[in-house]
Amino acid sequence: MTMPAIEMPFPETGNLEPLLHEILHALDELVSQGTERIIDLRALPLAPGEEQRLLQILGTGEVNASLDALGKSSIQESRFSGVWITTHCNSKGEIMGRYIEITRLPQLLAAQPEDMAQGLKALRQFIAAGSES
Repeated sequence: MTMPAIEMPFPETGNLEPLLHEILHALDELVSQGTERIIDLRALPLAPGEEQRLLQILGTGEVNASLDALGKSSIQESRFSGVWITTHCNSKGEIMGRYIEITRLPQLLAAQPEDMAQGLKALRQFIAAGSES
């Protein structure tokens, strides 16, 4: 695969290529073994502009979801199925966290057990109330 040429106005740390290889190996493990991985981009020593370059390389896929809970969060599928970019912002719109998730379904989109139990209880109550009328 040929990476698109993107101008870098600042010197690079040299961490972008190893990061792409880490994503590649994580995606290989997801496909072959079902192993999921999350990479915290804010925990990596990237030079100014390298995170943006990584996002350009990963591109955008077909799925995009957004949530609004204590600030906006977005989940964007990359052009490589199984590789997702998750961004969390505070109530002022400042990025508080950005992650590369290598998974079939990002955890933020998966129903939580507590929420499902609450939904089950509410549905039971709704059906019981309807059958009593």
